[in-house]
Amino acid sequence: MQSRLSSALEAATNVAIGYLVSVLANVLILPVFGYNVTLGDSFAIGLAFTAVSLVRSYLLRRVFNWLEM
Repeated sequence: MQSRLSSALEAATNVAIGYLVSVLANVLILPVFGYNVTLGDSFAIGLAFTAVSLVRSYLLRRVFNWLEM
């Protein structure tokens, strides 16, 4: 079973990579739909969704670890 710290580190690593992908996706995809975003906007949007994703990933991992006990 993973420790809580290990779960948090795994989730943080996963989300950090997702953040970089999100920033790139915001820059490339949002203009296609008519949203003109600056690089700063893209970082801010990505950061907001990254925070939500980090909490979600950590909580889901803890729930699954609890279910396996």
